[in-house]
Amino acid sequence: MSVPLSRPDISDVEVQEVLSVLRTPFLSLGPKLEEFEAMMAAYLGRRHAIAVSSGTAGLHLAGRALGFTEGVEVITTPFTFAATSNILFMERAHPVLLDVDPVTLNLDPERVSTFIEREYRPVSGQMIRRSTGRPLAGILPVDVYGHPVKMDEFRALANRYGVKFLDDTAEAFGSEYYSTVRGQWLKAGALADVAIFAFYPNKQITTGEGGMIVTDNDEVAAYCRSARNQGRAAGADWLRHDMLGYNYRMDELSAALGVGQMKRLDTLVARRAQVVALYEELLQDVAELMLPAAQSWARVNWFVYVVRVAASVDRDGLIHFLGSRGIASRAYFPVLHLQPYFQKLGLYQPGAFPVAEDASRRAVALPFFNGLQMDDIATIAKTLKEGIKAGAAV
Repeated sequence: MSVPLSRPDISDVEVQEVLSVLRTPFLSLGPKLEEFEAMMAAYLGRRHAIAVSSGTAGLHLAGRALGFTEGVEVITTPFTFAATSNILFMERAHPVLLDVDPVTLNLDPERVSTFIEREYRPVSGQMIRRSTGRPLAGILPVDVYGHPVKMDEFRALANRYGVKFLDDTAEAFGSEYYSTVRGQWLKAGALADVAIFAFYPNKQITTGEGGMIVTDNDEVAAYCRSARNQGRAAGADWLRHDMLGYNYRMDELSAALGVGQMKRLDTLVARRAQVVALYEELLQDVAELMLPAAQSWARVNWFVYVVRVAASVDRDGLIHFLGSRGIASRAYFPVLHLQPYFQKLGLYQPGAFPVAEDASRRAVALPFFNGLQMDDIATIAKTLKEGIKAGAAV
């Protein structure tokens, strides 16, 4: 038996969408891109949706649009993919990491508020760090594994301190948050100044490579549309560049794949939920495992299925055991501040964020994709239990 960690769910619907593009003269910046963006804006309830070449590209442009640039500080999380901090380093901004909630593993708004009150002071309409003299530009939480952050609280914090709220929702497409302020369920990222989604092949929907910036701010949207296309303004001559830009365009073939996925979204979400339900049924009695669970105020369309093993279990030994039997699994996530490149900067030492570090030591991503069948999941669960009993213990 061989079970990969992930596999995209592609049907004839997507194939026909891609083939339809190949029968047109448009391979970039064409009608299929516009169709995909319109579908995304409508689904997410945002005024603007700007497709880009990756989630990282979306984060980069969104951060620049919001002023996450040289010399400023941005509060974010150590428990995330490298891109979250990379886009700040690229702009010579300073990521300020804080520990996470022990259940959701998301940035904790109460911790953020306490930190701002202690570390910053208001000066001429800005929050200035007492120890560095640098201004706080924004808050950049991550919807870890697809679980939404507490958007009401982060929106309130951003308003209170006069900073921007950029939500890294790369992992949370299809997830929802119940806003007590609005009195309704909202899509992940809906209350942020800007949110970004990513469509890598292991995501809830895929465009192969690709991402989406969503916002209600007309100026931010105009900047992102221009900057993704080498700084060309809308309607300007092809070789006129009004500002610094990048080649962050999404091509028509990728957009076509996205359109096909959106047409099947209900099916994709339902199947993902079925896989989660099967895992829960078969693993709920394993005392050594903490299963992922949505909080009462969240509806989660999980990006990955990550369990946390008890401290008595040798996590790395368990991953090796599963691999020896053809079942892929992975430590998910290694914390940012202990990554080699981060350590070279000397910003944070081991032990700085005990909650995030503990989760990182105990997290195991199991195979998770729509094509998993009952027999596959039963075998994975059986092998996981065997691995725990057969010596994957410290």
